[in-house]
Amino acid sequence: MIRVYNIYMPISARYTHTNLIARDWRRLAAFYQAVFGCTPVPPERDLQGAWLESATGISGAHLRGMHLRLPGHGEHGPTLEIFQYGDTWELIPRLDGGPPAANRPGLGHLAFAVEDVPAACQAVLAAGGGMLVEIVSVEVTGAGIITFAYATDPEGNLIELQHWS
Repeated sequence: MIRVYNIYMPISARYTHTNLIARDWRRLAAFYQAVFGCTPVPPERDLQGAWLESATGISGAHLRGMHLRLPGHGEHGPTLEIFQYGDTWELIPRLDGGPPAANRPGLGHLAFAVEDVPAACQAVLAAGGGMLVEIVSVEVTGAGIITFAYATDPEGNLIELQHWS
């Protein structure tokens, strides 16, 4: 007989936000508000000082941005934190310098459930985003049929648009 002991106890936790570092935080925030109905959670942030340098390990760190409440989870639901580093720090390029890809290590994509995937794709394009590939529908045994597509926001972050039926 094999005995399995769980020496780790899960901590008490609640998901709060996902952070995107933007080249233009206002443009990116406007995109997520226009396309997905995310709502601003005041105040706008303008953060700097020794405490931020200590927290980030970046000399002269200066962050500007805001939190956007994600749709579908009420007034206490998770947010999308969109920040832009100030002029004193240059963005570090993608490790491989390549275009967005669904199999890139790290943050893969943000996913939004939508009623109409083709209409959502058109909204993404109209707001300055792009499409990665085509819309696909597939039956997932035991779960239903998913219709989805990978799109990009104006800064190239991947977004999955999905509908289950």
